[in-house]
Amino acid sequence: MTTRDTAIGLAEAYYDSGDFLADLRRRVAYPTESRPPVDTAALRTYLEDELVPAVGKLGADVQVVDNPEPGAGPFLLGHRHEGDELVTVLVYGHADVVPGQEGRWRSGLSPWGLVVEGDRLYGRGTADNKGQHTVNLAALEQVLAARGGRLGFNLKVLVETGEEFGSPGLHELCRRMKDELAADLLIASDGPRISADRPTLFLGSRGIANFRLRVDLRDGAHHSGNWGGALRNPATVLAGALATMVDARGRILVEGLRPPAVPEAVAAALSDITVGGGPDDPEVDADWGEPGLTTAERVFAWNTLEVLALAAGDPAKPVGAIPGRAHADVQLRFVVGTAWQDVESIVRAHLDAHGLPMVEVELLQAVPATRLDPDDPWVHWATASLRRSTGKVPALLPNLGGTLPNDAFAEILGLPTVWVPHSHPSCAQHAPDEHLLGSVAREGLRIMAGLFWDLGEPLPTATR
Repeated sequence: MTTRDTAIGLAEAYYDSGDFLADLRRRVAYPTESRPPVDTAALRTYLEDELVPAVGKLGADVQVVDNPEPGAGPFLLGHRHEGDELVTVLVYGHADVVPGQEGRWRSGLSPWGLVVEGDRLYGRGTADNKGQHTVNLAALEQVLAARGGRLGFNLKVLVETGEEFGSPGLHELCRRMKDELAADLLIASDGPRISADRPTLFLGSRGIANFRLRVDLRDGAHHSGNWGGALRNPATVLAGALATMVDARGRILVEGLRPPAVPEAVAAALSDITVGGGPDDPEVDADWGEPGLTTAERVFAWNTLEVLALAAGDPAKPVGAIPGRAHADVQLRFVVGTAWQDVESIVRAHLDAHGLPMVEVELLQAVPATRLDPDDPWVHWATASLRRSTGKVPALLPNLGGTLPNDAFAEILGLPTVWVPHSHPSCAQHAPDEHLLGSVAREGLRIMAGLFWDLGEPLPTATR
């Protein structure tokens, strides 16, 4: 008689046999960069050579479809239907990676070759996202084998090839194929756990609004001795403008950019979360950010305003001259409840109220925040499954501190969204020397085999 333990044992054997490393090594070798100019042929080749066969092993009908946005990479869609009365899960992942940054990896490493050093598996995409979708597809395969050719639920798979460049076409695809992608639940894996040794669930992501402040006063620079005191300095004006928006301890001063109070359910979920503390983590600044909040609440339940770049004159070779222009790129990371659609007008009104009409505001990008209620029945079900599979109390994050295209699933498709990450905070994601921890991948296989097995068992009535 097959059991849950059978499925978990098969998933662990897949890792222990070396098959996981073999699959990941092949997949890392594909340079699936999605930054322009996009090589859509390389992205399509990865889907067709690697993921079509992997999803096909699950008994799914699989197709690679063109992106509704011209010039953007394709999507993979898979569908296995076992019964109208069964729950349907949509599993999402992304095949693209950030630029490889060849030449910046340390000696002995390269972005397109898997290198194993102890528990670390180096290579571009190992953590984001090839390693993570390899875990999930393999866990599905082992559950299928353990149940004798059945999953016990209906499966839909969606893999995109542009997540690292803002997911072009994803939202339009979800609108056009809403019926084809209809499901009861999204299960996906991306981003890091709260720590390497603690299984984690998160239920959405913070949103992002990037905007540029520009002070363009005159052409060219003018001698600071001859004109200092007579000409307004755009860099000084810009620094003053920023100081009215966020103080020297990181507290947001623009009321419209601040979120509502932290909900009780969110605070409760974060009460046992510790940020940082890993061997490669930076030291947390306990006195930075909104007063009265824990560090976990500041990262996962509050907004932050970050100055990403600040430029005037020639920083490499400063001269005694007043620059003619200055600019700053600023980023608002925000949680649910923030008036993100009005960021540009909120900042404009704030600057005008402070007598700074010469500071121009340009919104560059905005992605909504999402958050499934931590008390949702699917959350209780998933948390219990992870606890059963690992014997550990999983960390429950109401949302990721970063940003993912979760609004496509939560808002367009209307799905409860549960994310189970298989990476760790110090994985060097998006940087040279990106790596996945083998121990986390193996535990991830155990977790996902248990989670997918449990989907095929009788589910709590409240989840249906």
